[in-house]
Amino acid sequence: MSAKKTSSKSIYQIKVTLQYSNPPIWRRLLVAGNATLLDLHKIIQVAMGWTNSHLHQFIIDGEYYSIPSEDYWEPVIDERKYQIANIAPGEGSKFIYEYDFGDSWEHVIIVEKIQPIDPEKKYPFCMAGERVCPPEDVGGIGGFTVFLDAMKNPKHEEHESYMEWHGGPYDPEAIDLDKINKTLQAIDQIDWWIEDE
Repeated sequence: MSAKKTSSKSIYQIKVTLQYSNPPIWRRLLVAGNATLLDLHKIIQVAMGWTNSHLHQFIIDGEYYSIPSEDYWEPVIDERKYQIANIAPGEGSKFIYEYDFGDSWEHVIIVEKIQPIDPEKKYPFCMAGERVCPPEDVGGIGGFTVFLDAMKNPKHEEHESYMEWHGGPYDPEAIDLDKINKTLQAIDQIDWWIEDE
C-alpha cells in the first residue's frame, strides 16, 4: 500500500470488479473520501446495476461492516460510522464488498488514486465500466453462466424459460454510463462535504 495519505475531502478513484466474472464486469468510480461505507454501498448498487434487494457487507482487514441487524448471524461493525478515508487511507488499499449472501456477489474494490476535488465535477461519478451486472437471484456466478448460455442460444433447453423469467432479451454489454451518472447524482441528495466532527 502507498504511504500517500489523504484528508476526508479528497476524491477516491476506485475500481469495483465483480469477482469471478469472465469477462470482467467492472466500474471505475470517483467518490468523496468522507462518504461513509453506507454511501459507498448505495453508489455501488447504482453503478453496477443491482436493485438493493438483499443484505450486504464490506470485509476489510478481516472485519465485517454493515448495518447491525438481527438478520446477521455474527455481530458487524456499523458501516454508517466509517468513511472511506478511515478504512482505505492509501492508494492501493483493497477490500471486499459482498451483496446478496445467497448468490454471494463479491466485488473487489481497489483504491487506484487519491486526488484533490475538482470543483468543476459532480460526485459521485462513474468514469468507465464494462458489462452489466447479472440479474438479481440468478444463482451466483454458476447460475449466471447457465443463464448467459441459455439466453444467447435459442436452441438451449432453458432458453424460453429464462426469457420469460427475465422478461425479455439480455444484453451483457449494454452498460449506460449516462444513466448511471444521472442516478448517482440523485442518491439521497447526499451532502458529500459535511465537516468532520
